[in-house]
Amino acid sequence: MRGDSIVKFFMPKEERFHDLLARDTENLVKASRLFIEVTSSTKLAERTAKKDQLKAIEHDGDLITREIFEALNSTFITPLDREDIAMIAGNLDDILDYMESVAHNLVLFELADSPEPLRKFAAILGTLVEEVHKVTTQIWDLGNAKEINASIARISELENEADALYSRVIADLFKSGKNPIE
Repeated sequence: MRGDSIVKFFMPKEERFHDLLARDTENLVKASRLFIEVTSSTKLAERTAKKDQLKAIEHDGDLITREIFEALNSTFITPLDREDIAMIAGNLDDILDYMESVAHNLVLFELADSPEPLRKFAAILGTLVEEVHKVTTQIWDLGNAKEINASIARISELENEADALYSRVIADLFKSGKNPIE
């Protein structure tokens, strides 16, 4: 018997968290795809409609997060550390909240223009979220360690790419000669 088989035998068989986190990341993938559409839209009415759809997806995410916390409160032995599951759920909810907030601000400020860096950032975010979904479905099987590590490395690369894009946009803003506050 292989070592990972022995560990799997003794691991709790609680499947709720597997299903809940999969639903949560699937919802996040759906939201990121819609967020890309929001950031690519140049018509305010279209952007507003998509923002409203994104708000509904964010609400669904809140319900899933609540289910995860209810499951944590009613489960004696969890398949991962209770704190880790809570942190994952909270962070996934935060990502969704931030996407919805940016979409809301694009509509609130009536920005018709969709600058290239914004579209690029949305694309990076979409790829990153797909990678998070992939790794979330793999964490339940210790045999996926190689794939999990590759996904974690890819997530880190995407985060660095987004950080570099953000820094470049801020630098360009100050170099433009315009008042950055305005």
